[in-house]
Amino acid sequence: MSHSRTLSSQDRTPATAARLADRAVPWALGLALAAFTLLDYHDAHHGLPENLTIALFSTGTGLAAATARHRLWPLLATLVPASFLFSWWPAFIVASYYAATTMRRETRLAVFACLSTLALLGLPSLYDACDLGFALSPADPVSPLDGIFAVLFLVVLPLVVGLWIRARRQVLAGLAERAAQLERDHAARTEQARAAERTRIAREMHDVVAHKVSLIVLHAGALEVGTSDPDARHTAELIRATGREALTNLRDVLGVLRSPPSDPRAPLPGLADLDRLLDQSRSTGLPVHRHDEGTARPLPAHAERAAYRVVQEALTNIHKHTTKAPTEVVVRYQHDHLRVTVSNAPSRAPAEPWPGAGHGLIGLRERLEMLGGRLDAGPGPDGGFTVHARIPTAEEPA
Repeated sequence: MSHSRTLSSQDRTPATAARLADRAVPWALGLALAAFTLLDYHDAHHGLPENLTIALFSTGTGLAAATARHRLWPLLATLVPASFLFSWWPAFIVASYYAATTMRRETRLAVFACLSTLALLGLPSLYDACDLGFALSPADPVSPLDGIFAVLFLVVLPLVVGLWIRARRQVLAGLAERAAQLERDHAARTEQARAAERTRIAREMHDVVAHKVSLIVLHAGALEVGTSDPDARHTAELIRATGREALTNLRDVLGVLRSPPSDPRAPLPGLADLDRLLDQSRSTGLPVHRHDEGTARPLPAHAERAAYRVVQEALTNIHKHTTKAPTEVVVRYQHDHLRVTVSNAPSRAPAEPWPGAGHGLIGLRERLEMLGGRLDAGPGPDGGFTVHARIPTAEEPA
């Protein structure tokens, strides 16, 4: 536990440091800008009012630069009087950078660039033409070439750097969103695979376990009726009750496991195991007859599995709802498909309804539809029940 806490604290340390640095950098930038401005301009004037004005402008510019990431207008507001008082105010660098990174409309960015260029080139020319000087600017004369370099250094270069950083941020945000989308897709595919596996397990439990437990209950019921030994009858009754309870519990488990249909791939019995399945039903007293029509031939594994499951589910339903009703299983080999028909005659003494999962025929129908086949089930014309399946025998798609 202590080791886990140590690792957790170690993981949080870089994130905390990065968050603190992200908050501190703008204030450090504002402080640096205020200090640079104060040092750059205070030497030109020695009077107290001028130095106080320079100090106030430097402090205001530094505070505006420190908050420019969230509110750009205070920094832009300081540029207007500074342009008339100082001309080449260093805050143009910070304002140009943040304008490039925060302004989303190109027209606003273009207006800012034009006004900044006009202030840096036009105001000195206007003052020279009017034989005026900037009130708080150094007295050194400047040339037009100096003005051009000032525009390139104070406006153009920060704008280019800011636009590059904004584009880089957009690319990183896009990559992060793509990674998040890929992660969501992977999670969805993982959940689909889990749901498919749950469906496969549910179907196999229904097809195999439910069928076997049904036979156990049938044998226990036959032993209970056919024996005169009270102890044996009691034991058979207990076995039958326990089996019925197991079927009920199995129904609940299958209800939890069941999910949208999938194509099971596990090795399952085929037509070669069909006689053994019929023998199990005959051992319970159910008369079952099998007829094969057409020329028997090797079939794809998925077709044989589907045919076996059709017969197994039909016999399970017959055991549940009838007692010793004559049943016929017909397997017809045709050119491109296999037809399996399980039908039983009406029973004069219907069996007591058994609890079951309730998804057997639905699962079979879904399985056959996925293979391109079809399953029909319903009452027959003579009052019995018929299950008819058409199963394609083409090779299963990869």
